[in-house]
Parts: sequence; structure tokens; C-alpha cells
Amino acid sequence: MSSAVTKTTKGRRRPLGRGDVRITGGFWAPRQARNGADAIPSGQDQLEQAGNLHNLRLAAGIGEGEAIGPIFADSDVYKWLEAAAWEYGRNPDDELLKRIRDLTAVVAAAQRPDGYLDSVVQLRHGDEGRYQQLVWSHEHYCAGHLIQAAVAQVRCTGDTALLDVAVKLADHLVATFGDGKTVDVDGHPVIEMALVELYRETGTASYLELARWFVEARGHGIIENHGHAPAYFSDRVPVREATSVEGHSVRAVYLAAGATDVALETGDTELLDALKVQFDHMWSTKTYVTGGLGARWEGEAFGDEYELPTDRAYAETCAAIGGIQWAWRMLLATGESSYADAIERMLYNGFLAGVSLRGTEYFYVNPLQLRGGAFPDNGRSPAHGRRGWFDCACCPPNIMRTLASLDAYVATVSDDAVQIHQYVTGDIGDLHVETAYPWDGTVRITATEPTAVELRIPGWAEGATVNGASVPAGGYARVEAAEIELHLPLTPRVVAADPRIDAVRGCVALERGPLVYAVEQVDNEAEVDDLHLVPETPVAEETNLLDGVTVLRAQGRVGTGHRPGWSFEPGVVDSTGEQVEVVAVPYYAWANRELGAMRVWLPRG
Repeated sequence: MSSAVTKTTKGRRRPLGRGDVRITGGFWAPRQARNGADAIPSGQDQLEQAGNLHNLRLAAGIGEGEAIGPIFADSDVYKWLEAAAWEYGRNPDDELLKRIRDLTAVVAAAQRPDGYLDSVVQLRHGDEGRYQQLVWSHEHYCAGHLIQAAVAQVRCTGDTALLDVAVKLADHLVATFGDGKTVDVDGHPVIEMALVELYRETGTASYLELARWFVEARGHGIIENHGHAPAYFSDRVPVREATSVEGHSVRAVYLAAGATDVALETGDTELLDALKVQFDHMWSTKTYVTGGLGARWEGEAFGDEYELPTDRAYAETCAAIGGIQWAWRMLLATGESSYADAIERMLYNGFLAGVSLRGTEYFYVNPLQLRGGAFPDNGRSPAHGRRGWFDCACCPPNIMRTLASLDAYVATVSDDAVQIHQYVTGDIGDLHVETAYPWDGTVRITATEPTAVELRIPGWAEGATVNGASVPAGGYARVEAAEIELHLPLTPRVVAADPRIDAVRGCVALERGPLVYAVEQVDNEAEVDDLHLVPETPVAEETNLLDGVTVLRAQGRVGTGHRPGWSFEPGVVDSTGEQVEVVAVPYYAWANRELGAMRVWLPRG
């Protein structure tokens, strides 16, 4: 029984299953433990309170009432089921397995005889309402998350009950959509990834073919013909002709991840080359320093090139998760270390900021600046602080499934070596890894006999060594030994942005290892909104703050250029005065104490 997230043999790198990789300590193990012990059980309670489970019970003929919540309510249940399955595979528990089986039985009972399943559509519109508003109805989106949950469940528990539902639903989709059938696409991709993974699990070629058809159908006027602007839905340009991502950020990266799956399994090098161009353009012109994706609240969307505002950044947590999923598939396809570097940046910053240190409070939106006294004008605004759930609750169960399946993103194999992409304490086959990364840059690897290992050397790791020998930053260092010691220098870095990013021109930010840092009001006497940073090397200091983070201490100055009254006058300058100490904490850890002003980028002092 393989518990790989992506079970492909077609790429330059092959994924490993959970039986082959296990995180046992260090930075990530406590987070996985809190996710399993607290977040996943409370997540089911939240789904109960929000009415998601109520809808499925009604569709199954249990009880009376009307559908509650958004049209895509089922999808959050399926993401929870996927998270629970990965967690069971990580840490088998009889009570969790009972929860999984009981909920799976409800889902199975809600399915229509022909395989269709969407409780909200069934309850509100009946059989005649199917696929009438596919651009907004999320019917394929919900189906995709069900399929992903079913694959996780069979791989981690051996149970086939949800897989039977998924196969029946996929067969219904194959019979309904495609050339000579219904020619339409869902406004929210994810079905593409799901169908390819179901093909990998079952070997049924029609699932791969339908995934390919959905990818190729984009950009040919389907959504525009329904009267909607196509860019928001990644439907303006055919996928293989696009040179950048655009529109709703989560939809865009989910589609790209699914297209990468299709390219992998069909050997479509032209499509893969197009996806390389799109990823590179996104990473260089539309990605925040935190790895966050999506510059605009309007449409939860990518902006133009270099449009990366800090205080109005959307950077949805789900977008970081989708970015990780896309980068992982590109890594499998190409073996290029830049995709593992991207996963690391998104994982430690853009993703991890979305969940509290306790593991049960969340951010939907992840800006890089919060002004002092900011008013929460939207339910998703970080000015509320972290929240236990949302009306649109896509992010919490998405975080749960990512943490529960994190082991699968650590390493891969090729014919002649093991590749280690993310540094965690744990076991990779016969290899044992010990590290305090990201707080300490030493990684020790031991094996029972000399083993060929390829170690990712991050692009920022100038001066890295393997067994005492210098290795270049960027790429992989190959070594064959029974004992390996990697050292990644964690000297703090002061970074500046491309000057075309107008929002942070003249500003600097702090990084150390894979972590981006933020300045919070709770740690600083001077007003964070007025701080300037002196671009000298800051000092790293181990502390007991938060979860025992390493803080950075740097020199700064208090801005004196502000004045009362009208803000625009001749001769106004960005001057500075008193020198002060600036204390910065990892960006992921902000808003776990007092909620106040926060900045990642500060003007150069």
C-alpha cells in the first residue's frame, strides 16, 4: 500500500510513500502532532456547526431541512476527509478511523444512482439543475476534492469505500463531458489533478484522457461564451500557449498543477515546457518574498508584473498550498532544484503564516504589512487576528491536509540515488536524518552502508559544505557515504527588491535560512509604522519567544519626515532621527501574541 501524494513513475524523480519517509522530530513534527490531535478533530466539529455535514446527510436521506452554506460546501468535507486519511497513515488511531468510515458512509449514501454527487445542487436544484452554472457551481471542484480524499483514504487505510464512490463519480464525468458530449469546464480547477491521480491509482485510462481534455479545453471561449470575463478563470489563453499565470490565484495554480500531471503522464514535453515558462514568470514577477501568491483582493487574483503591494497583499493561504503542489509536480518532472527552493520558501513563510502556533486558528489572507490601528473591514482581514473558521472555509482543511501529508514532500528517488529536498528530522528509507533546521544549519545523515544521496543546496546557501568540502549554492551536491554532514550557513541577510516593485522600492527585508522575518509592534518600543532599517548585518539570537524562535536584532532609525495635516507639500523628505534597536521574528509567527502593527519591508535607514 503506497501512501505517496503523487504516485508517478514518469518524471525525472520518483516520489516516495509514507512508509518510506517519516518526520519524527525537529521543526515539523510538533506541528504535525498538533494538527492531528487538535486541528483535525476540531475541524470536523466546525464542519458540523457550519452545516456542511448537514447537507450531505440531507442528500443521503437522513433528516429534513434545506441546504446550508456556499455552493462548494461539500469540498471542505472532502478536504477534511483527505487530511484525516493522511493523518491516519501518519499516526493510526481507531477513533479517527471510525470518524473517517462514518462520514464516508454518509457520502456514499448521498451519491445518486448514476454517480452524480453534489449535495447542495441536489438539494437546491434537483437532477435537472446539474451543471447549469458550471462556471460558478464548483461541481467539478467538489468532485475533485472527493477523488483526492478517496485516493488518500485507500493509500493510507486500505479502505475502498470512498474510492468506490470516486470511481462511480469519475465514470459519470467521463460519460458526460468531452468532445461529442457536454463541452464545458468548471470555473474552479482541481478536477484535473484529481482525475490524473485516480488514473494513477486505478489504471483507468479514460480518467487521464478526461483530465487532458479539461486542460486542453481552456482558452477556447467556453467560459466567455457563458458571458463571463475569461481571465479570472484562467480561460483567456490555451494552457500550452500561456506565458504567465493570471486571474484568481488558487484557480490558476491548481490548473497549472493539473496540467503538469497531464504532461507527466502523457509525455507531453511541449506542454511541460510551457508550464516551465509560466512558473518562472510567476516566480520572478508575481510572487511575494514570502512565497505568497495573489496581489489583489479584487478577484483574489494575481496582479500585473511586479504588482506586489504589501498592505493590500491577498496572498491567500490556499494559493501557497496550490503553489507547493504545482512546484512539487514540476520538481518530479524536471528534477530541478529551483522548484524545491520554491517549495521551501512557500512552506516556511506563505503557507505556515496561515496557521497559528496552536494549530487551530487561521489566516485566510497573508499581507506583508498591517498598520497600527487597522480596522477589519472584511471577515477575512488579518486585522481581526487569527480566526477559528471562516464562512468560506477553504483554507483550514487545506492546511490540515498539507501538514498531514508533509512527509511526502521531503525526498525522492532516481535509479541511482536518493534526493533530499527538505531538511527534517526523520527517516528516509534506511537513512536517518537529524537536524535542528531552520534554526541550525547542520544536517547529519547516517545509513547502515554507503548510500548515494543528492542534497539540495538552497540558492541562498553561499559557503555550504558537505563533509567539510565546499559545494556551490543552488542545485544538488552528490555524495556517497554512510555518514554525511551538511552545513548550510544561516547568516542573516538584508535583501532588497527589484526596483520595478514600486510598493517596496527603497525598502529592505530580513531573511535567515529559509525564513523571512517580520517586525511586530509587540517587540519594538518605537512605532513600527515609523521604523527605518539600517542595512547592516543583523544579529541572530536564540530565544524562548513564541515556540522558541531565533529572533533577529538590527539597527534602525525612527522616521521624522511625517508631519500633521496635509500629507503632500514641497520639500517633504523621508528623513530619520533617533537610532533604535529593531527586533524581528519569523513572519510565520506573527499575530500569535498581541495583534498590532507588522511589517516585512522597512524603508532603508
